[in-house]
Amino acid sequence: MRWGSYFWYMKKSPIGVFDSGYGGLTILKEIVKQLPEYDYLYLGDNARAPYGPRSFETVYQYTLQCVDWFFQQGCELVILACNTASAKALRNIQQKDLPKMGTHKRVLGVIRPSTEIIGNYSKSRDIGILGTTGTVLSNSYPIEVSKFFPDINVFQQACPMWVPLIENAEFNHPGADYFVIKYLEGLLAQSGKIDTILLACTHYPLLIDKIKQYLPAGITVVSQGTIVAASLVQYLENHPDMADAISKTGSLQFFTTDAAPDFDNHASLFFGKEVKSQHIFL
Repeated sequence: MRWGSYFWYMKKSPIGVFDSGYGGLTILKEIVKQLPEYDYLYLGDNARAPYGPRSFETVYQYTLQCVDWFFQQGCELVILACNTASAKALRNIQQKDLPKMGTHKRVLGVIRPSTEIIGNYSKSRDIGILGTTGTVLSNSYPIEVSKFFPDINVFQQACPMWVPLIENAEFNHPGADYFVIKYLEGLLAQSGKIDTILLACTHYPLLIDKIKQYLPAGITVVSQGTIVAASLVQYLENHPDMADAISKTGSLQFFTTDAAPDFDNHASLFFGKEVKSQHIFL
């Protein structure tokens, strides 16, 4: 059976959740907690990860291919559970591609839900963003935060070594401490008033204990999973036609563009339970 026809017989469709690798599973985990009745497809483009160092055009093309794959499976709603894809590809897909793919289809990201509420956590009005090089260079967070909280000062720090440490299961080892301290010092050196830090990469929750260990008291660390999940709940309440179109049998299916056994071994760290995936070619 062709992948493109996998869900052809279903009247309704699952929610697609995409990431360049494993990190989006931390988002999916929180979404499933809040919306357990829905069906989900998860795709990790592990064969081409990481996306962070890649150009805007490359990330856009890769993300568009994956979004199109979801649409072929019958998904009408796709969540880019990847900050780099959200920063480098979402706007182009929404503005250039979706009008040609079908007006009923939707692609949402993780940046807007986070920036809509991050200012609510800060009293000093100085916040920090920890993200991949690609996310930081895109300036998506300062731009979006300014729309909702024009009085907020945003300071960013790229953390290029964190994703490799996490994906190689080194994040709990003493060697990770050096890079945690290095990037936190780089961020806090930009402002002594930072009282809120957003983890703007879906991998980073796995480092949250070490991050908190090396931060001064009084700084709030915010992960995106619960924020994005709550935003999706609100989106579906506001768009009942889309909510009605989504299938609701509580199923979860996982796909990867790389070796399925390797994906499964790593995925459980992010998702919190055993994962069984299938390999696909794009």
